Amino acid sequence: MTDPDALRWMRAAIDLSRRCPPSDTAFSVGAIIVSARGEQIASGYSRESDPVEHAEQAALAKLPSGHDAVAGSTLYSTLEPCSARASRSLTCTDLVLRSGIKRVVIAWREPSVFVEGRGYEYLTAAGVVVEELPELADDARHVNNHLYPT
Repeated sequence: MTDPDALRWMRAAIDLSRRCPPSDTAFSVGAIIVSARGEQIASGYSRESDPVEHAEQAALAKLPSGHDAVAGSTLYSTLEPCSARASRSLTCTDLVLRSGIKRVVIAWREPSVFVEGRGYEYLTAAGVVVEELPELADDARHVNNHLYPT
């Protein structure tokens, strides 16, 4: 059974993803970083401050300085952090690893619409615990229906 707090934070991240300016070339993603005490310490969403900004990148940039800020924290992202990217030199997977965050919770893995996602594998190989909440995957995907023409 999934932790109710994880579901609550992921639902909040999904709500945040609805703020993303629409794009035909990128997913709409929300990300929230929660401290070990269960308090939100940062959040972000795709294209929040520039057209190529990713949600995890936006949230990580808002973290308070100092390693203690991330000790025991969890990143909730509506989509698996990117492992390949043309618009920046560092991927979101790189940024997570540099931050020191040791737990990432996602709603769904990145489909191969733009790139082949491998963030889950790269993070776990580096010792980060990655958890998936499949019960919220449809809600996170729904925000991205604009990328799936019917």
